Amino acid sequence: MDVLVPVDGSEYSFRALRFAANFARNFDATLHVVHFSDEATDATDEILARARNVLDAEDVDAELKLSEDVQLEFRPGDRVGENVLELVEENDYDHVVMGHHGSGAIERAILGSAAETIVRAEAVPVTIVP
Repeated sequence: MDVLVPVDGSEYSFRALRFAANFARNFDATLHVVHFSDEATDATDEILARARNVLDAEDVDAELKLSEDVQLEFRPGDRVGENVLELVEENDYDHVVMGHHGSGAIERAILGSAAETIVRAEAVPVTIVP
């Protein structure tokens, strides 16, 4: 089983990563971590380093892989949820685990929600970690 975990640098995404590490260990799954960015910056490096630290702290088996090489360029109008769905389709992931900040209806109407986009697509099983 291949599990995709998008991280955006928020506490919610790292909580989801800790959950996914445990999930992968329990179900003998391969973990793939992705951070979407339109360009590599110091912040990107910090997010990926923190993801590595989370995996190390969770004592994730060596065969689990932090996939830093997966990055997409944003195009005008693109959203993270749509990019995650594109990755799921291209790489045939079996499951997505992601954090969600739990914003209300007004925030979702204005900003959208990557988690909601993925759940509604019904393309793959999704675990949302609040």
